[in-house]
Formats: sequence, structure tokens, C-alpha cells
Amino acid sequence: MKKREKPDLIGPGSEIRGHVKRVKEGGRISVGSHSLIEGVLQTETDRAHIRMGNNVYLGGGSILSSANSVEIEDDVLISYRVLIMDHDSHSLRYSDRKNDLQNWWHHGGHDWSKIKSGPVVVKKGAWLGAGSIILKGVMIGEGAVVGAGSVVTKDVPPWTIVAGNPARKIRELGEDER
Repeated sequence: MKKREKPDLIGPGSEIRGHVKRVKEGGRISVGSHSLIEGVLQTETDRAHIRMGNNVYLGGGSILSSANSVEIEDDVLISYRVLIMDHDSHSLRYSDRKNDLQNWWHHGGHDWSKIKSGPVVVKKGAWLGAGSIILKGVMIGEGAVVGAGSVVTKDVPPWTIVAGNPARKIRELGEDER
């Protein structure tokens, strides 16, 4: 039986009830203080980095998958079944991806140099609703709210509610909601 993986760094008062997985050795994962991780933290490459701040909640069934960099700042709530990916997983070009499965079977991975990626940052105090999807290269602004089931393909300004597929601005949060 494989030994249960742990983050490289875990702050006091934090608990990992979910899973930590490094597909390629060398990926780095850190979790700040007083955080609860019930989902999956997974690095795909040897250069990937996931950094979770302090007082962060990652709900069950959620997956953070990094081939590049995913940063979650302090006081962020990530609900159930949220998917955050800083990459496309496979090339759009068929000739590049046609052997991906065989490469996984025989070599434990595929050629990440042919796959688009971009860092994801979720700023302090944001809330990602259940079943939302955050894609590569996106920054979720401070205090922003992403509605349940939304697909976020572009940056979200601070103190803004977005929802839909693709996610669109619903409204700004007032001073009394901050």
C-alpha cells in the first residue's frame, strides 16, 4: 500500500482530510495555519506549486490540479466539487495528444511542454461556490464571489459577484457587504 502523501509544509491548526498527490516528484504543496482541506491537492509536474494560505477551506470533492502554479490566499472558502486547474490537461492538437494515454500507461505522464498553462490566484476573502470551475491564467479578486456551477475563464475584479458559463459580472458588492 502506498504511503499517504503530505504537503511539504503545513501550518499549525491545519488538517488534511482529503488527499495530497504528486504525479511527478518535485511538485511543491504548502498549507498555511488553521486551514481545512477536504478535497484533493495535486501537482502534475516537477515544477508545479500549490500554495494555500491561512484559514482556507477546501470542500470535499474539490480538486486543485497544478502543472504550473495555484495560489490561494488567506480566508478563502472553496465549496464542494470545485475544480481549479492551471492547465488544459491535454493539447488541443490531436497529433500531440493522440498518444497521451499510452504515455501515461508506459511512462507515467505526458509531455507537458505542449500543453497550455497559466498561474491561478484566488485573492484574500474570496468565496468559490459549489461546482464552480476556475481555469488557467485566472485571478479571482479580493472578496469576490463565484456563483455555484460557474465556469471562470477571465479575471474577476475584487468585491464582485460573477456567475454563469462563462462567468459574467452580476454586480459589485457594496461597502456594507465587505
